[in-house]
Amino acid sequence: MIQRTLLMIKPDAVTRKCAGDIISRIEHTEFRIVQLRMCVLSRNDAEKFYAVHRGQDFFEPLVDFMISGPCIPMVVEGPEVIQAVRAMVGATDSKQAAEGTIRKDFGTDGRRNAVHASDSEETATREIGFFFE
Repeated sequence: MIQRTLLMIKPDAVTRKCAGDIISRIEHTEFRIVQLRMCVLSRNDAEKFYAVHRGQDFFEPLVDFMISGPCIPMVVEGPEVIQAVRAMVGATDSKQAAEGTIRKDFGTDGRRNAVHASDSEETATREIGFFFE
């Protein structure tokens, strides 16, 4: 089944000039990038995007991090792409991510972990709509 998912390169990876390498990993799969843009989130937008985490102890530091520089959200399309991209991305904490995953190779910890990826069809639909009309 063809799906779409959101993959967002976070400010840490953009600042460290890893975006091209991350995009290249997607391009060297069966999947295709159908939309992509660079933006800087406002505090309000970051709070809306991560609203599901409101009330968690990491919410405010996450919002502060996400507004610290540009990010690159993209829509990736392909068969069963949501789970495939999540596997490519790796565990949330870069130090615990498997070798060869994006977060292991480009992240530094649980927050500065290089990328965000949608975790379900419902989430992907909402997150894609957030960044792309």
